Formats: sequence, structure tokens, C-alpha cells
Amino acid sequence: MAAASKPGNDPMLINNADFCVKHNAQLIAAVIEQLFEELKYSFKETGKVSDDILAALNNVFDATLVPALDLVDNCSVTVLTCPAGRHVYQVIGSSGTPYTCLVSCQYCSCPAYRFSVLKKEDHVMCKHVLAVKLSNAMGVTKELQVTDAEIGRMISQME
Repeated sequence: MAAASKPGNDPMLINNADFCVKHNAQLIAAVIEQLFEELKYSFKETGKVSDDILAALNNVFDATLVPALDLVDNCSVTVLTCPAGRHVYQVIGSSGTPYTCLVSCQYCSCPAYRFSVLKKEDHVMCKHVLAVKLSNAMGVTKELQVTDAEIGRMISQME
């Protein structure tokens, strides 16, 4: 007679759990991208964020949304582009500290990103990355041309 497997050690259950986590992450990412597309369209048409979109954003981002919107309202988001075509975002935080964001991978140099997004995993993204995404969707991101060396230095200084 085969020995019974220990509870919690069934490889089939573990694989199913991994699949569910990955599937849910993909689903959440798709919902978030759709929200930003709707925001972009709505803001372009009306010049404001509808209550429905605000409510949906609040459901996804909760306590991060209002601080991110404050950063957008204060014109704190700048995209820095170099002649080689690389770009990074710089967000001036509420304390005046500049943070570097790589939106393609939702990375930010702020402590909240490392703690709440990476370590605790209780936030989808920090307020700075959210501010970049909101600012881009609304078309209000400031633009600044910098040298290749400046972009390289900013990236090399990221933790």
C-alpha cells in the first residue's frame, strides 16, 4: 500500500496554487491596464476623471490613489528622455525628494516600493509609479531632454 502524502505536500495542489496566483496576477494587471485606458479616453474627451473611474481606481489602489493624484495635481511627474531613446520618470515626492521610476517594470526607488510592494506585497504599486501611470493617462506628464550620461547615472544610482 502506498504511503499517504502529508497534507500540504501534494505537488498537484501546489502547482494549482501557483497557477492561481499567476493567473490572478495576470488578471489584475489586465484590469489595471484597462482602467488606465478608460481614464485616458475619458480624460481626453471631458478633461476630467469621471466618478465611475475614480471609484474603480480607488477599489484597486485604495489608500495609494489620493496621494498619487496629489502628485499629479502638483505636476510632480517628469519623463526624462535621452538622445538614445531611453527614458525614466522622475517623481518629486510629497516631501520634496525625487524618486526614479521605471514604469515598464513598475519599479520605484522609494522605500515604500521596497517595503509595501516587494516585501509585504500589500500594494500593487507605490504612489510614485501610480502617479506616473495616472499622469501619462491624463497626458499631463512634463517632458525633459537629458543626456545619455544623465540617464545612465540615474539608473546606476537606483537601489
